[in-house]
Amino acid sequence: MASNSANILNAFTQLPIREKLSLLTGFAAVAAIGVASWLWGSSPDYRVLYGNLSDRDGGAIIASLNTMNIPYKFSESGGAIMVPASQVNDVRLRIASQGLPKGSAVGFESMDTQKFGLTQFQEQINYQRALEGELARSIESLAAVQGARVHLAIPKPSVFLREQNKPTASVLLSLHPGRTLDRSQVAGIVHLISSSVPELNPRGVSVLDQAGNLLSARNDSDINLDPAQLAFVQQIEANHAKRIEEILEPVVGRGNIHAQVTAEIDFSQTESTAETYRPNQTPDAAAIRNQQLNETGGTSTPGAQGVPGAASNQPGAQGTPAAAAGLNSAGGRKESATSYELDRTVRHIKQPVGMVKRLSAAVVINHRKTVDAEGKSTLTALSADEMTQLTALTKEAMGFNTTRGDSVNVANAPFNIEEREAVPEIPLWQQPENIALAKDVAKSLGIAAMILYLLLGVVRPFFRQVNESLATASVVPQLEAQSASTLDKALPESGQDVARALARQDPKAVANVVRNWVSKE
Repeated sequence: MASNSANILNAFTQLPIREKLSLLTGFAAVAAIGVASWLWGSSPDYRVLYGNLSDRDGGAIIASLNTMNIPYKFSESGGAIMVPASQVNDVRLRIASQGLPKGSAVGFESMDTQKFGLTQFQEQINYQRALEGELARSIESLAAVQGARVHLAIPKPSVFLREQNKPTASVLLSLHPGRTLDRSQVAGIVHLISSSVPELNPRGVSVLDQAGNLLSARNDSDINLDPAQLAFVQQIEANHAKRIEEILEPVVGRGNIHAQVTAEIDFSQTESTAETYRPNQTPDAAAIRNQQLNETGGTSTPGAQGVPGAASNQPGAQGTPAAAAGLNSAGGRKESATSYELDRTVRHIKQPVGMVKRLSAAVVINHRKTVDAEGKSTLTALSADEMTQLTALTKEAMGFNTTRGDSVNVANAPFNIEEREAVPEIPLWQQPENIALAKDVAKSLGIAAMILYLLLGVVRPFFRQVNESLATASVVPQLEAQSASTLDKALPESGQDVARALARQDPKAVANVVRNWVSKE
């Protein structure tokens, strides 16, 4: 092993200075490329630890990271602190155990460092600041709220009832981009503030966003829809407009129709109970509740019979048969009493909530586009019959009801469509993501080609030359042991072949041997 190292060193010392510099440069380049590739492949992937931090919290977190010997760096915009991706969750838990980030607001932890000798006014101010900070933190926990500030106006208590003033509050919200708060969420914030401050009326709380819009404005109008009802109305209108467009698009073409529907919805809850009495029906159809029949009998006595007049009063006159047979019943009595059921109707009606009171539809249809043989396009208005048919289709699609007072207006007008410049599609080789991928691949291939060139063009020839030198060094003692005149006879055939091969492959080595012979005579 030691002899091989010595031979390599001797071979290196015999090289010209230019080849030595090339060889050293190649080895240095290979080592540098290897180290750079290793560092590039082993560099950790950084992820965001915290973003949008205040200066105080950012400094405290950086100090904590330095104490824990955790590498970090800032994002390109400088608004976030980044750590290795494998340590994000661990670092967040360890930093949270230290109470970071605290946020810009100061909560009740400020009461833990109270000093002796504070006046009552200072204590009241510190308590108010702590309460404002705690309320701001609670509001910031909402998903749509990025930051919040709370200002409380708490009047000084007075012993006079007439001079007592109620506290008020103002809340300034900073919402995340693209996020909004509905009325129920604003009402929740108002309720949170009013419930946290004694004697604070919800009407005394004002909520503003970062644009200065008053979110807690009261709507005193007659129409006061909550978000759910407003969403229901919008859904009804969108469904009717979609039905109209879907029924007319196959006739006029896609993009040639626009429809808008306005719906009046009744959200009132109505319940009514009615009890009516109708006159009794005929006795045959009426229902009998109770029936009583009383009948009493009496004695029968003969009464006046015959035909009234003078003939009947004369002696010997005969009466008629009916008069002879008739008897007058005296003392008989018959009573009948019948009670019928009352015709009574009880009706309880509960009107459904969300009934459509009225629909109004406005539909505009583009002129028909025709293209002649030369490729020139012209717009022509629709005929009256076509407009009548389209109007009828619109009424059927929206469920037109004349009793309800619905209205439909279908107009035919040319659309004013701005011609957009046709943007050619970006080829694959010009797309940014493909260009970035190509750069990464080219960088990797360049490094691999550089390493391969150095190995095959510099390192491999050097070791080949060293091996040839070692082979020459093993044959030189045999050549030097024989004289020049008896060399061919003394060497065996294998030695002669080796000598000839060395003379062909490395004439410099053979020349060195001859030079040594000449110098030694």
